[in-house]
Amino acid sequence: MILLNSKKRLITLFIVLVCGIIIFILGLGSTGLVDETPPLFAAAARAMSESGDWLTPKVNGIFRFDKPPLIYWLMGFFYSLPKNEIWDSLGTLSARLPSALGSLFLMLMIGDTLFCWPQKGDKQFLTPIVASLGFALSPFIIIWSRTAVSDALLTGTLGISLLLFWRRMASERNDQCISAWVFLGFAILTKGPVALVLATLTITSFLFIQKNWKTLLCKINPKKGFLITILISVPWYILELIKEGKIFWDNFFGYHNFQRYTSVVNNHEEPFWFFIYIMILASLPFTPFLFHGIFKAIKDFLKSSKESCNFTETLYTYSLCWLVSVLIFFSISATKLPSYWLPAIPAAAILISNSLINIKISNKSYLYLWIFNILILFGLSIAFFFSNIWLSSINDPEMPNLASELMSSGIIFKSKLIFSSLTLLAIVLFSLKSKNIFLYLQIFLLIGQSLLMSPIRKLADSSRQLPLRNISKLILNIREGRETLAMIGIRKPSLHYYSRQIVFYEPNTKEGLINLSERLNTDRRENYQDQPDYEYNSLLVVIDEYSSQEQHWSNINYQKIGKYGIYNLWRIQKSDLSRYSKFLLDSGYKSDWKIRKVEKF
Repeated sequence: MILLNSKKRLITLFIVLVCGIIIFILGLGSTGLVDETPPLFAAAARAMSESGDWLTPKVNGIFRFDKPPLIYWLMGFFYSLPKNEIWDSLGTLSARLPSALGSLFLMLMIGDTLFCWPQKGDKQFLTPIVASLGFALSPFIIIWSRTAVSDALLTGTLGISLLLFWRRMASERNDQCISAWVFLGFAILTKGPVALVLATLTITSFLFIQKNWKTLLCKINPKKGFLITILISVPWYILELIKEGKIFWDNFFGYHNFQRYTSVVNNHEEPFWFFIYIMILASLPFTPFLFHGIFKAIKDFLKSSKESCNFTETLYTYSLCWLVSVLIFFSISATKLPSYWLPAIPAAAILISNSLINIKISNKSYLYLWIFNILILFGLSIAFFFSNIWLSSINDPEMPNLASELMSSGIIFKSKLIFSSLTLLAIVLFSLKSKNIFLYLQIFLLIGQSLLMSPIRKLADSSRQLPLRNISKLILNIREGRETLAMIGIRKPSLHYYSRQIVFYEPNTKEGLINLSERLNTDRRENYQDQPDYEYNSLLVVIDEYSSQEQHWSNINYQKIGKYGIYNLWRIQKSDLSRYSKFLLDSGYKSDWKIRKVEKF
């Protein structure tokens, strides 16, 4: 029996692994980095790899204390592998692998946990796959797991840690709970104290409602475990504080943690109920089953408080504590971003699986939930059939021909076909009262997202990022005497990443022109590779076509070297720039670059 279960476990995990590779890994390095945050992560990681300084993240010659170093270390490891420039020509595979692998390993952990504990009989095989795909097919997970930022890695490390904590509490063995604390340390090294806060809230709230909480607390061995977490996560913070001092404290703890939580940063202000809205979107198209799973978890907990039950059945209560902890913590935060919800999606997937596996076909809830879900699928289909209405409202200055390109590429037609077929399939399976309707729809979605997401990514890349890669190549070919490089108007950190040059970013305003002139004389940056010659008599300027029409920029004498997309490459003499800057100063305009710090990475 044990051998049979081991074989079923391996088969289940193999199925989950194959699905995860399809969703997260295939084609991962086929497109360029998407501005503006991913190039900052990738540039910092590549700089670590090439400079040998693995302690302090830097981008464009400036400290980047936005996140702790684990994401940079992992990216940098892949950048350091032999022949990286051959098998990763765009540099995106190395930058995206940490996010993709974090989600893939968490997907496997969800599947393994649900196989080993709550279910019996045929459900033991079905539930792990349903829950794992419920996590992986979340629209948010699909997007962020292929994005070179730290959110998916945090979700992976924190999610694995929380599942390992529950597994230890549910286990009858007396083995040590070291791995859970190790992954919690990794989570803190990925995005800072927020990981510890979310883990503490989840475990504390769960233990609070358990009668045998003292026994469960002893099982996870908090004294020894917390020491392990500290030994993994804290040394980097201490070393960085010793090395950089106040600038690190103010930027990482002051700005990126305390200020982000207590005040609105970068105009990311949202209402208190914002994450309820995000929770609905993140679980589409199966959101109704999430709410049913939440209500069922509450009902089961109230029932278990009156009757004794098997502790292994508390995974859904634990997942509810997990989801509510993330919801409350980030709802209180002044700064709110959709990506903040990612750590709750594993818990949401487990709750969805609880709803689907335990609901009976004869139950009225089954009827209402599937009718509601079919209406959601039908609504998505209708949205694509009437795409002409909302496509015309898209106004992206970087992709002025996006609507026509979407139509001509066949993406809209594929979307109509996939979602209408999905709706029809749901209706047929519902009519036949299929027991595995949800799994069949998930498989269809797995195939559909593979057919849709690849051309969408390639279209976005050719429209937004290819022009910047081409202009970066041109810069490397025509650059004279290590000229300084500037970008005016639309700010694109990928220009720094692909050109490997220090880039001065300024707005297209008159103040921006004055700023650039002053910074060429006073703002000195160190580049780990090709140090610019700040004294050279000319500079290269990448300027978008909208900014180039501003009178104060078009009046400067410039040599137009090339154009890709909406971006022009100019060569400007410093004397001409300085002359016009003095004219603007005499007209009453002033520089503001020291106050504004446009490149505060």
